[in-house]
Amino acid sequence: MLPVTLLTGVDERIRAAVADELLTGDTVLVEYDLTGLVGGSVVRIARTAAGVIDEELIRMGHPCVSCALRGSLVPLLVSIAATEKYGAAIVSVPGAGDTQALAEEIARDAGAELRVEAVLTVLDPTTFPADVSGDDFIHDRGVPTAAEDGRAIAEVLIRQVEYANAVILSGTTEIETTRALALALNPQVLVRPASAARELFGVRLHDPDAAEAWMEPGSISAPLQTDGPVRTLVWQSARPFHPERLYDALEELVSTSARGKGTVWLASQPHSRLGWDSFGTNIALGVLGPWLADLPIERWSEVGQTHQARSALEWHPEHGDRGSYLSITGVDLDIRELERLLDGCVLRTDESDLKLTDPFAPYLEGSTAA
Repeated sequence: MLPVTLLTGVDERIRAAVADELLTGDTVLVEYDLTGLVGGSVVRIARTAAGVIDEELIRMGHPCVSCALRGSLVPLLVSIAATEKYGAAIVSVPGAGDTQALAEEIARDAGAELRVEAVLTVLDPTTFPADVSGDDFIHDRGVPTAAEDGRAIAEVLIRQVEYANAVILSGTTEIETTRALALALNPQVLVRPASAARELFGVRLHDPDAAEAWMEPGSISAPLQTDGPVRTLVWQSARPFHPERLYDALEELVSTSARGKGTVWLASQPHSRLGWDSFGTNIALGVLGPWLADLPIERWSEVGQTHQARSALEWHPEHGDRGSYLSITGVDLDIRELERLLDGCVLRTDESDLKLTDPFAPYLEGSTAA
């Protein structure tokens, strides 16, 4: 079985430098030249420290990074494994690539021949804190991607950190803030300087089941570190949100944060469990599915295991698993002010949940009030 390391990072230069540092001995590095992406083609190169062993022009009907990887990378890795000449493979995943989808494709389609050993992401500490707290989009940074890719750069970076087993810091300044942010976003992640990157290679770090549970939509982050400038508010309520007050407060709630996530109970959407995802100042609420309380027990497997486990501990005799729980992370967050804002958005005991105006309904496909 060929061990595969997935290397991510939006900065092509620093990711390439780390890839070269890891490329030794009988290891194969797979990387992509995206200069022709806009025209619908990319060049995939496989090389060892001695030179190129495979090069292929990949043409796509749709010019996006995920299309370049999907369906073509796994057969290449399987063919490399079949030669039995190489001890490991590294895939330098382009900055806009979906590492989680790639890892899951490898496990699903080639679990007998390939094993994802580790997922590593490379960060530039001089830009990371500002990037994950701002409102720039991926195109603003010149990262090669599809024309319609509307993701914020904060989302791309945070998703990479959240799925990673280890973070490699390429710079020497702002290291402590970036380290603290990375650990707040992913308390299980290892953080190492670029000089120690090779120590991570060949170490089995990736657990697909644990990764799936950690990335479950609607889950929250509970950081282990509580001191320093990076702070996380963990908040919950056994009463639903008032839709108009929450809608009006959204901009202020994310104005100074890097990451917000969790589950939302909206009074106007009693049968839809909603997910909160904010990256920098960009926020989205989406329908995750039904509440367990609305499902027969034989269908509970349709809901994520993390939510099931939390519900078992906090089941309410009247409204079951309905409730809101959020984590909001950022640098120098005013925790008390965030708590005050969130508490003020909850439906009061003297307010009815009937005939509420719901400004979220037009944006929630599949909701119970859209």
